[in-house]
Amino acid sequence: MRKLRLPRTALVTAGTVLLASAAAAVAMPAGAAAAGCAVNYAVASQWQGGFGANVTITNLGDPVSGWTLTWSYGAGQTVTQAWSATVTQSGANVTAKNVDYNGSIPTNGTASFGFNGAWTSSNPAPTSFALNGVTCTGGTAPTTSPTSSPTPTPTPTSSPSTPPPNGPADITVNTATKYQTVDGFGAAVSIWGGAWSTAETQTLVGLGPNQLGLSIVRTGLSPVSSEWGTQVSALKTAKSYGSNVKIMASPWTAPAAWKTNNSRTNGGKLKTDHYDDYANHLNSYVQYMRNQGVTIDVTSVQNEPDWHPDYDSMDWSGTELQTFVREQGAKVQNTKLMVAEAVNLNYGYTDPTLNDAAARNNIGYIGGHLYGTEAAGRLKPYTLAQQYNKPVWMTEWNLHEADGSGSNIWGNPSNAAVWNETLDDIMRTVHKSMESNWSAYVWWYGKRYYSFIGDGEAAYGTTAGAPLKRGYAFSQFAKYVRPGYQRVALTKSSKASPLEVTAYQGDGKVTLVILNRSTSAVNNAVIQAPQNVSKAEYVATSQNASAASQPAGVNGNQVSVNVGARSISTVVLTL
Repeated sequence: MRKLRLPRTALVTAGTVLLASAAAAVAMPAGAAAAGCAVNYAVASQWQGGFGANVTITNLGDPVSGWTLTWSYGAGQTVTQAWSATVTQSGANVTAKNVDYNGSIPTNGTASFGFNGAWTSSNPAPTSFALNGVTCTGGTAPTTSPTSSPTPTPTPTSSPSTPPPNGPADITVNTATKYQTVDGFGAAVSIWGGAWSTAETQTLVGLGPNQLGLSIVRTGLSPVSSEWGTQVSALKTAKSYGSNVKIMASPWTAPAAWKTNNSRTNGGKLKTDHYDDYANHLNSYVQYMRNQGVTIDVTSVQNEPDWHPDYDSMDWSGTELQTFVREQGAKVQNTKLMVAEAVNLNYGYTDPTLNDAAARNNIGYIGGHLYGTEAAGRLKPYTLAQQYNKPVWMTEWNLHEADGSGSNIWGNPSNAAVWNETLDDIMRTVHKSMESNWSAYVWWYGKRYYSFIGDGEAAYGTTAGAPLKRGYAFSQFAKYVRPGYQRVALTKSSKASPLEVTAYQGDGKVTLVILNRSTSAVNNAVIQAPQNVSKAEYVATSQNASAASQPAGVNGNQVSVNVGARSISTVVLTL
């Protein structure tokens, strides 16, 4: 595996980022086959107070089924986050242990991991490593990094040596072929409970460190107008603090008196002689919110018209929705209507409206939920919606089977069951939704013990308002694929075949979201952009890392990254 080597003189850019002379390599000398192991320790990036390092172990002796690598720091450096290994520190002593997918090293084979760390006045590289308690003698002393922090200046004092060509591309982005425009990624506020606090809303929609970047907030449209004010503060915060955040309102039921069962619950249909009342009800909500300073961008006609549980609900057929939208839809002003959030995107609830020109002209969006959609064969492009240029939104899904009968696993950021469900079910379906040309993916509650931020419920071990692993994973899409970006085409080499990748263009950037659900890393994966790259940012989430910055090598229009096993990562290329 080729390693980028940085010069001993730092490249100092405007601001605080320092590309330092931090590569430290332990190479195998001739005749060292019996030495046991060799280690390559390379600080791929360094900035004021922090650094990112990659470590590769080469086994030169008997096969190793499980490994522990240890070393000591000589200048007070500390490890802050790690990926593809479990890294702990006690004083100067650092211990890195394999994780299940990175646990065996055959003779002459390798294992790789990485981490971020902090440093103060100096950052010398370690000079001695031990594998399973035996000193690695298959190498020479590493080159050390600068002993003190350079003083930042506005312009570079020297440039790193030009890296050799990356070689054949593993992921080639083709911006000439374009697909859907992305509206965003989001979650719902509590439909029947309290609102998000200001701080919680900022965590969910903000674009700063440890914020998740949601760009859609879904709220309930109560049949009782006195309840409309509950979410005003949170929605106003989302609009003002977030970037281009859309608000979507979903009604669960009309007022009981307008329904055939005279009840808010257990389904029941809207009486036809109250269709106009219901349209005015929806419009009144939108105008109320508008007067409070909250634009309701999207208003659904009905949440789950095909489901009549013993809580707020209302039944519709596809033709009834068509009739309502055709005859009453224009009465709902200053918003765009959506039809109609069927449980599994059942086309029978949306095709009639799409096939009726008058009804179709009164809607802006097609919506549906993900429950059973994949099993029904509808996690795919909705050709009729595409034909009439109606964006498809996935507006609800909720899955938390990882806890079985209910355990306090959700507050543990490294819990394997939580991570496996998050990566293999939730993030996989976000990827599939984007490949299906859908424009939005909206999860259920944003604040819940199994969701994006904790709710503080003691039995499940989360802290109220604190980001959870599932939130960090979702942010790999939400935070970096912004509203208005357009998905573009790409091709992959056989080396990149385990990776599930989508690419997007917007704001002068190309953004790739990469899922690696395999148990093997794909190292030195070369991404080819359509033009030269001026800057590359790489962030990854895995079982052992949460939105951790990763090194990325840039050479012209190519960028090389190491894609960790069982991870989701985002590469942002500024062109």
